[in-house]
Amino acid sequence: MQKDRKARRSASLKRLSRIEGQVRGLQKMINEDRYCVDILVQVKAVTAALRRVEGELLKDHVDHCLAAAIASDDISAREEKVAELVDLLSKRSF
Repeated sequence: MQKDRKARRSASLKRLSRIEGQVRGLQKMINEDRYCVDILVQVKAVTAALRRVEGELLKDHVDHCLAAAIASDDISAREEKVAELVDLLSKRSF
């Protein structure tokens, strides 16, 4: 389980590095006064990439943090982790 978590974290860091490059590319496109639709296409790509990272981090949280809290005997820890997740998901824009 720990190995999967490390692999997911490593993959997320690689994706974030690519996203960082994409954002720099967006800045360059805006500075060069590129066509709006071309910029918007790249914004959509960055947004999709960030959502993939978000999904991986959410999976990691559920598989690791939430699962550990549910398996524990600490009722308040379980309630806290579930409440955190509910709050997070209620803020998510689709």
